[in-house]
Amino acid sequence: MIQKLRSRLAGMPRNSKRILLIAFDFTTLALALWASFCLRLDRWIPPQSIAEVITILSGPLVALPVFIRSGLYRAVIRYLPERALLTMIQAVTLSVLLWVLFAFLSQMFGRQVVPRTVPIIYWALATIIVVGSRFAAKWLFWPSNRNAKNRPSIAIYGAGEAGTQLALSLRASHFVVGFLDDNTALHRREVAGLRVYAPGHLPTLIKNYGVKQVILSIPSLTGARRRELVASLAGQGVKVLSLPGATDLVTGRYLISEVREIEIDDLLGRSSVPPDPELIREMIIGRTIMVTGAGGSIGSELCRKIAKWAPQRLVLFEANEFALYQIERSLTDKDVAIVPMLGSVTDERTLARAMSEHSVDVVFHAAAHKHVPLVEANALEGIRNNVFGTLAVADTAFRLGVKNLVLISTDKAVRPTNVMGASKRWAELIVHQKSEQARIGGTGQRFCAVRFGNVLGSNGSVVPLFRQQIAQGGPITLTDPNMTRYFMSIREAAELIVQAGALSQNGDVFLLDMGQPILISDLAQNMVRLAGLTVRSEDNPDGDIEIVSIGRRPGEKMYEELFYDNASAERTRHSKILRSTNTTIAALDTALAKLRAAVDSEDEVAARQLLFHIVAQSDKMPPGAQQDL
Repeated sequence: MIQKLRSRLAGMPRNSKRILLIAFDFTTLALALWASFCLRLDRWIPPQSIAEVITILSGPLVALPVFIRSGLYRAVIRYLPERALLTMIQAVTLSVLLWVLFAFLSQMFGRQVVPRTVPIIYWALATIIVVGSRFAAKWLFWPSNRNAKNRPSIAIYGAGEAGTQLALSLRASHFVVGFLDDNTALHRREVAGLRVYAPGHLPTLIKNYGVKQVILSIPSLTGARRRELVASLAGQGVKVLSLPGATDLVTGRYLISEVREIEIDDLLGRSSVPPDPELIREMIIGRTIMVTGAGGSIGSELCRKIAKWAPQRLVLFEANEFALYQIERSLTDKDVAIVPMLGSVTDERTLARAMSEHSVDVVFHAAAHKHVPLVEANALEGIRNNVFGTLAVADTAFRLGVKNLVLISTDKAVRPTNVMGASKRWAELIVHQKSEQARIGGTGQRFCAVRFGNVLGSNGSVVPLFRQQIAQGGPITLTDPNMTRYFMSIREAAELIVQAGALSQNGDVFLLDMGQPILISDLAQNMVRLAGLTVRSEDNPDGDIEIVSIGRRPGEKMYEELFYDNASAERTRHSKILRSTNTTIAALDTALAKLRAAVDSEDEVAARQLLFHIVAQSDKMPPGAQQDL
């Protein structure tokens, strides 16, 4: 019987449920007031006059507007939290006080006299009826919600179609307290049985319902608006999750019920551009691809992307055994032949064997030592790997007729102040030299470099460090609060690298559009907010995570550049890829011989001097010029 009644009540329209509850309150409050008089006068008789009837009915007539104003008829009983107890008691207390005022005025006009203890009895009975009826109904008719306090309380930002579907999907596993929406026309209304609140109402929901998570359910949200929302929501101590983008929902990559944590790269404000299928086909499909540094952050993402685009064979070249094992294991489910090769890029014999045995068509040279302070402290090894490793790869590829070589460079190669940046600039010069030899020899080979800034989440970058520091409770250490860097997601970088290779003509340096530089301090604050925490500062001494400055490390610049000369950058057919003409150094072979001698003799001072001397000379030359050193 209870099951049938439960099903009938659950199937009733929301307005019908509200009318039923109002009728119940009117009847029971009238009975409670009559019982209060009977208990005080010790006689159980019905009202004997019109004045007594008016006095009895005045109780619920005064109470109902108060209850409506207090929101007692907006709350969904099945999701009623224990915190609503205080609201109900306050509403009953206010209604009784207003009724006492009404009764006092009635006495002044010579109507029913009300004993002073009646309001106290009435307040007690009304509280028991109002509070008890709600929680009894919740317990009796919706037993599955008895453990609602054990389910996470969430609010959904966006009361549109995606939001309503998400609410229906999550109700079984979460306590959905309601919607937040910017549309003022929806405020104080209900969608899918849930109240729609203004975004400014979130602190009240946190206090009354213990909301810990807010899910953004606006698939078409722009990057700039997403940043604003995450900053405002996460700053209130809640964790912000996100519904997948509209494209992912339409293509079926995600379901409407699947939410994910917002990653820091979601806040870059970058508009993603789908890969150009013609560029991908020209560079990858049906060809044998080799990636050096295949187990690194950029190299492994390149391998994952390339494996999806149907190459004939993918050769993984990596010096780290465990890293090679990991990337090979992650590609076992791909429908492509995977060839793991263990070796160093400074070993020309191993490189030659990898390229010749498998008839490699394209080489993506991602192997490099990239951590600025570590390379600064180990300059000779950094030069040996980054400069002479690139020389070995380029020489071998040129000699064996590899059709395309793409060097993964860095913005630190522009006016470098550290060994890592200077060594990558040498690598760019080496690749350009080989492209000139291919042009002069008419081999049809195309060699190029792709230069970009920091990749979020790459090995040795600030993002994994900040995540670890946040997990440990802080503090987050910044080298300088005013330092800026360019950032892009690792997925976008990998896609653009492949497409840039297809655009290569003759020794180009391609520059990826990195957007605007970001303050490292802003990055740290955003990561704290994404973790559902607050930043400890002078204005907020009770915050969770402190951010401290420790000073710049050796070789670090306050800001990075992508261009030597902005005017030399040209647009390509891809909106996110720019082309810059490289510099030719005719005596590069002589400089390389001198640098190798310094490295072999472990003369770090001489190696550093020569390293930066060549870079300084190339920096002074206009793009496309040729210099004899």
